[in-house]
Amino acid sequence: MKQETKVKDLETVVIRFSGDSGDGMQLVGTIFSNLSAALGNEIITFPDYPAEIRSPHGTLSGVSGFQMQLGAKNVFTPGDKADVLIAMNPAALKVNAQFLKPNSVVIIDTDSFLTPDLEKALFTTNDPFKELGLTSLQVVAAPITQMCKNCLEGVSDNKQALKSRNILALGLVCWLFNRPLEIVEKLLSEKFKKKPDILKANLLVLQAGFDYGHNIHASVSTYRIETTSHKKGFYTDVNGNKATAYGLIAAAEKAGLPLFLGSYPITPATDIMQELTLRKELGVKVMQTEDEIAGICTAIGASFAGNLAATSTSGPGLALKSEAIGLAVIAEIPLVVIDVQRAGPSTGMPTKSEQTDLLQALYGRNGESPAVVMAALSPTDCFDSAFWASKIALEHLTPVILLTDGYIANGSSAWLIPDLAEYPDIKPPYISPEMKNDWTPYKRNTENNVRYWAIPGTEGFSHRIGGLEKDYKQSTISTDPDNHQEMVKTRQAKIDKIAAHIPEQEVLGDKDAETLVLGWGGTYGHLSEAVENVRKQGEKVAFTHFRFISPLPRNTEEIIRKYRKVLVIEQNLGQFAGYLRTKIGGFNPIQFNRVKGQPFIVARLVEEIIKIIKS
Repeated sequence: MKQETKVKDLETVVIRFSGDSGDGMQLVGTIFSNLSAALGNEIITFPDYPAEIRSPHGTLSGVSGFQMQLGAKNVFTPGDKADVLIAMNPAALKVNAQFLKPNSVVIIDTDSFLTPDLEKALFTTNDPFKELGLTSLQVVAAPITQMCKNCLEGVSDNKQALKSRNILALGLVCWLFNRPLEIVEKLLSEKFKKKPDILKANLLVLQAGFDYGHNIHASVSTYRIETTSHKKGFYTDVNGNKATAYGLIAAAEKAGLPLFLGSYPITPATDIMQELTLRKELGVKVMQTEDEIAGICTAIGASFAGNLAATSTSGPGLALKSEAIGLAVIAEIPLVVIDVQRAGPSTGMPTKSEQTDLLQALYGRNGESPAVVMAALSPTDCFDSAFWASKIALEHLTPVILLTDGYIANGSSAWLIPDLAEYPDIKPPYISPEMKNDWTPYKRNTENNVRYWAIPGTEGFSHRIGGLEKDYKQSTISTDPDNHQEMVKTRQAKIDKIAAHIPEQEVLGDKDAETLVLGWGGTYGHLSEAVENVRKQGEKVAFTHFRFISPLPRNTEEIIRKYRKVLVIEQNLGQFAGYLRTKIGGFNPIQFNRVKGQPFIVARLVEEIIKIIKS
């Protein structure tokens, strides 16, 4: 007789799909996150790729993961530990054992847990759970490979059956969370619409996995996650790279300019270029160049010609682009440079995430070479940050470096498609016809120190700009020392004055707190959740998080001086804390720094914040 299934009602739940890099964990993770977003859940995802292109099958170094946290509200991170793990082989179980909560559900493919598979994962016994000390789990041991073969007998060959294992596991997960299959079937139909045979096979094994869950004779908890009504509109699941691409497109539309991207493929930024390549119908032009230097130089040329121009890269590429960024600074040309940070130095760990390029973005150029530096906060915030970066670049004729990172670039969350009418217009400082008789290329708006922009080909405004210093008044080449001093100060003042055009910094949390937690960029979700958990424990704490870094918001010093203790949390060795010291005299923050290539663990942040409050 079938035992009654226990149902757990949870506010949030953490799920981790894990297997070999060829097992399709990213695909099923993305499909399940899209399903959850469509059903009204808030979600945050974290794809965790191996650095190796293709490690030997079943080995520890080849494990690929996709973690997500979903719930009705207040989901800020992909979670610390998993309530459910789908482990497609012993290596996946071993690598992820440390991330399991007590009494969590683990789904395994018993056909991949045979003695040779255990040996590849360096197990010394035939009982991997006991060997790992995992004694309080609910294990769903399913013959996934054999079920795929049985299900597809006479329909597809064994090769397709092996490729469909991830979809059968997805069917099991849909059963576990009481999810309807209709939306999943629609998503699969869209993905495989040009491959009807593969679609048919996947739909069959999806149903087989769902049915197996209903028919298993085991007492396993299933989960019910409440949904909540959100603001009306169209929601989708979007990752940070795609949102960045959309933000650039939206800015070009608002500015009435064509969008140009000149780039070279580099992990983890390449998806920005790939997404924009698909948007030719929106007038987007993409040029994949032979190297990083050519990428940014084509963008500078496109900007000079009157485009909204951007280039995308990661830390090593930003280093190569540094001289060309200096050219954009001295020529005063609008340019958006997107740096999707990854673990370094050098090639480092290309698929892992850090916040270690901040000082390079701020100072990594020769000469006094000021540029705007921003940092996106979350996957969905990449849209707004890319829009803001484009607006500032175009309206102030300056390069803007937008820092994201591998975590938010590859991670995703539910996103309400914005109404572009709610976004501000973008108005570059174009020359006007009446300036014809009194104009030079560096003639400026004295209020903001921004030169007027003459698009080449405009009658009566032919001109030259470039990398050599120019005379402040005549715009001709100059080596006069006093003139150089004035031009250096003028370019810096132009950046400083942008502070009047960006939002003031906001503080969240307790107004009467003595401790302020401070962060920047892609750690926003983890710090937000940690601060909320600290407050739930009865401690008073305030929180502020920076998107605008150079220049800082006007009220930054005013905020910081209100608090007795300021704790700066970063995924580096203290770059933002050091930068703030140079801007705020006498500021001596407390620091918490980790550089592991992985997101913060919220529970560890909570411990540290409480320790600082009580010290």
